[in-house]
Amino acid sequence: MAITEEPSLPAVGGKGLRAGALGLVGNVVIGLAAVAPAYSLAATLGYVVLAVGEKAPSMFLLAFIPMLLVAFAYKELSQDTPDCGTTFTWGTKAFGPWIGWIGGWGLAVSAIIVLANVAEIAAIYLFDFLGLDDLAENTFAKVGLGCFFIISMTLLSARGIVVSERVQNVLITIQFGVLITVSVIALIRVFAGNAGAQAITPQLSWLWPGGLDASSIAAAIILCIFIYWGWDACLAVGEETKDPGRTPGIAAVITTLILVCTYVLVAYAIQSFAGFGDVGIGLNNAMNTDDVLTVLGEPVAGAIAASALLLTVSVSALSSTQTTILPTARGTLSMAVYEAIPKRFASVHPRYMTPAFGTIVMGISALSFYLLLTVLSENALADSVASLGLAVAFYYGITAYACVWYFRRTLFASTRNLFFRGIFPLIGALAMTWAFVQSATDMIQPDYGYTAFGPVGGVFVLGIGMLVLGVPLMLACFAFGTKRFFRGETLNATTEVKVPDIF
Repeated sequence: MAITEEPSLPAVGGKGLRAGALGLVGNVVIGLAAVAPAYSLAATLGYVVLAVGEKAPSMFLLAFIPMLLVAFAYKELSQDTPDCGTTFTWGTKAFGPWIGWIGGWGLAVSAIIVLANVAEIAAIYLFDFLGLDDLAENTFAKVGLGCFFIISMTLLSARGIVVSERVQNVLITIQFGVLITVSVIALIRVFAGNAGAQAITPQLSWLWPGGLDASSIAAAIILCIFIYWGWDACLAVGEETKDPGRTPGIAAVITTLILVCTYVLVAYAIQSFAGFGDVGIGLNNAMNTDDVLTVLGEPVAGAIAASALLLTVSVSALSSTQTTILPTARGTLSMAVYEAIPKRFASVHPRYMTPAFGTIVMGISALSFYLLLTVLSENALADSVASLGLAVAFYYGITAYACVWYFRRTLFASTRNLFFRGIFPLIGALAMTWAFVQSATDMIQPDYGYTAFGPVGGVFVLGIGMLVLGVPLMLACFAFGTKRFFRGETLNATTEVKVPDIF
C-alpha cells in the first residue's frame, strides 16, 4: 500500500502569523501599494505646483530626504526588533509604555482617516471610468460603493497575507505600468515637438528649490509628506516575511527610492507637457488643481489613456484601502500581545493566520468614521484628509527619535552606527517635528480648509482632536486592563520580541 505524506503546515510566527510568506518583492509591493502613488499624485501634484510652481520636482526630492532618513531608523530598529507593532513596540522599548502606546495610536489614527478617503476616491474614479458621471456626483452612490470597498478589502485582508500579496501584485503592476507609460509618451512628444504650444522644455533647474521662500517650501513639503506616507507598511508585515531581521528594512529603503524616482519622472512629464498656463490643460488653471494627472490623459495619448488613468487612480485608492488595513491590524495585534489593549485583539485566525479580529475592528472603525463625517458634511471628510500630515509626522517622529535613544549606548561603536542609528534618524526626527509644528500652526487658522470651529480651523480640530482622543483611550486601557504593560512588565528595553529568530 502506498504511503502518502501528510501535507506540511505553514510555519507560524511567535504571534501566530504566517511566517516566511513574503519575499523581498512581496514586501516592497505592499509598501508601494500602501502609498497609492497614482492617487497620491493625482490629489497632490496640482497643489504642490500651486505652492512652488515649476519647482515641484525639487519638493519631491527635498521631502524624500527626511523620509529616507526615517526609513534608515525603521531599518535599524526592525533589524534589532522585528516586530509588527513597529512604532508602538520601538517607542515603548526606547521611551516607555506611555509614549509607545500613543505612538501606536498615531499610526492607527492615520489609517482610519485615510481609509475613509481612499474608499470614496476609488468609488468616484470607478464611476468616472465607467462613464457614470451622475453616480460619481451622487452621495448615496459613492458612499455606498465606498463602504462596499472598505468591507471587501477588510475581508480580503482577514483572508490571508498570501492572497493579499497576489492581489496587490496585480494592482501595483497596473499603477506603475500606466503611470510610467503615460509619462514616457508625454516626454517623447515634448522632445519631438508635437505636444502642443503649451509644452515647455524640461529644465534641470526644476530639481533645485532656489528662489523659493520658507513659507512656500513648508507648504509643499507638508503636502509631500502625504504622497510618501505608507511605505512603512512593509515593516508591519515583517514577521510574515522571510528573514524578518533584514528583509523589511531593505524593503523600506527600496520602496522610498522607487517612489522618489517615479514622482520626479511623473512631475517632469506633466510639467513639460502641460506647461504653466492658466487656461486649457495648463497647471495654473484652477480647474485642474484637484487632479492634474487624469486631465492630461486624453491630450497625451487619446481617450484610451484617459480611461486608463481614471482606472489607475481608482485601482490605486482601492489598493491602498487594503494595504492600510494590513499594518494597522498587525499593530493592534502586537499591542494586545504585550497587554497594552484588550487581549481579544491578540487572537489570530487558526486557518488564515491573520489578526482577523483586529482586522475586522479596523474595518468597522474606518467605516464608522467615514459614515460619521459624511453625515456631518463632505467638507469635514475633506478636512480630515488634510489633517493627515499631523498624525503621520507624529508617529514617524516618535519612531526616528526612538532609534536614536534606543541605540544611544552603541552610537560611537562605529562610524556606521553614528550615522545610521544616530545622525540620520535624528535629522529625520527633527524634520518631522518641524513638519508637525508648521502644519499645526497653519491648520489652526480658521480659513485653512473647508470648515472652522469659531476662530479655529476644522483641519486643526480634526487632526489634533483625533490624536488627543488617544489619551482617554490609553487611560481606559490602564484603568481596566492588566496594568502589566504600563508597569513595564510585558515590554521594556530588554524584552525579547515574540517572533522567531529565523523563518
